Amino acid sequence: MVQRLHLVFGGELVDPARTEFKDVDKLHVVGIFPNYQSAYEAWKAEAHRTVDNAHMRYFIAHLHRLRDEEAAASATEELG
Repeated sequence: MVQRLHLVFGGELVDPARTEFKDVDKLHVVGIFPNYQSAYEAWKAEAHRTVDNAHMRYFIAHLHRLRDEEAAASATEELG
């Protein structure tokens, strides 16, 4: 079975109309989730928690899309 990992993270934006973070050292990593549904629930909870701050944004990153298991691994991946 293929695992479809999702990362939920967020932080304060420089401008609410853009996706540039004000301070990447202060990003809030909510966690890594095994499926979209659980990631969405975590994202929604954080978004609601920070709803009064227009500069705060949370995102869901689809980690499974970053890797193609069929592609050959790089030399550094082979070391692991």
